[in-house]
Amino acid sequence: MNLVQAKEKLAKYGQEHVLKYYDELDEQERQELLAQIDATDMSILESCRHREQLEQKGAIAPLAAMQLSEIEEHRADFTAVGREAIRAGKVGAVLLAGGMGTRLGSDNPKGMYDIGLTRKLYIFECLIHNLMQVVGQTDQWIHLFIMTSDKNHQATVTFLKEHDFFGYRPEYVHFFMQELAASTDRNGKIYLEGKGRLSTSPNGNGGWFISLKNAGLLELVKKEGIEWLNIFSVDNVLQKIADPCFVGAVIRRDCAVGAKVVRKNAPDEKVGVMCLEDGRPSIVEYYELTDEMRNARDEKGDPLYYFGVILNYLFRVRDLIEISDKHLPLHIVEKKIPYLNEAGELVHPDVPNGYKYENLVLDMIHQMDSCLPYEVVREKEFAPVKNKEGIDSVESARVLLQESGVIL
Repeated sequence: MNLVQAKEKLAKYGQEHVLKYYDELDEQERQELLAQIDATDMSILESCRHREQLEQKGAIAPLAAMQLSEIEEHRADFTAVGREAIRAGKVGAVLLAGGMGTRLGSDNPKGMYDIGLTRKLYIFECLIHNLMQVVGQTDQWIHLFIMTSDKNHQATVTFLKEHDFFGYRPEYVHFFMQELAASTDRNGKIYLEGKGRLSTSPNGNGGWFISLKNAGLLELVKKEGIEWLNIFSVDNVLQKIADPCFVGAVIRRDCAVGAKVVRKNAPDEKVGVMCLEDGRPSIVEYYELTDEMRNARDEKGDPLYYFGVILNYLFRVRDLIEISDKHLPLHIVEKKIPYLNEAGELVHPDVPNGYKYENLVLDMIHQMDSCLPYEVVREKEFAPVKNKEGIDSVESARVLLQESGVIL
């Protein structure tokens, strides 16, 4: 993109101000800014003026989960089916690792955080170890796709290479960067975080598949005959990845997607809950639950909205391809966004001052015609590391790891 084309695009969306310092930039900085303008989807920015319409939900109804008792009854069959699919190379894994360890007191990518006590034990190491257990059971290496962000890509790649991928075969590891969305003030004007740089942020966890596709990795998925992708978050150190029983259950039920879920430990626990929305699978966020929904019970007396998602999903690739050309709903989130003030000085606000624009996995699930919520034992598969202390923290994850026999 040249300067004339950039001006035309910016004028179309009322964003001419981003070239305010263009004349002060050197040639490389100018080219980088023009490339950023070219790559930024500005069509979404007007949506901040009608946020309320974006947040409207359809009719919510319960979606029954496959519970532990049913899983145990069919475990041998599900596991056999899952292992067969893995041995045939039909299952891949996608690690969402774009986050930083800021809330843990670290300036590094979250996956580089050392959770050990008497030895070094990194979050990345825990996750790769969990995946290698399945490799050992099936004698089949699983393609692992790692989604990074622009802020942590190089550090993540360098770290994993320096540690020899913790024993994982390098030819089965593939990196791609999550695509970015511009950050704006409340009027939809893009912030600058530098004189030659737009303020941007990752486009939400629902952007993983389009980012993988745009990086050219969907061609590898097709070439290798991968039919299922298990996506999982970097911050749950106990989760099972490419779990044969889970894979087999989703295949047996012929569902487009499977979602690992746990029983909520309290009605107000901050996890999204599986449900139906207008008859299609969906997730209702914890803050969207009404008192009526929190108190609703089934015939056994159990809560109807009982099973919380842990961001571990198994998607059928052909269904992902089918929805990949559709626009996912947009979520607009208030955030504290550093920006250049009128004097060209970088300001770090103390309160939210603008919006970030995201797509979420829950909207991908809502595009599918079927979903299997699959219950797992919380203490064995859910140890999120979101905070340094307290609930869902380094402390609580260490306790659960030790209970599972992991030496820290």
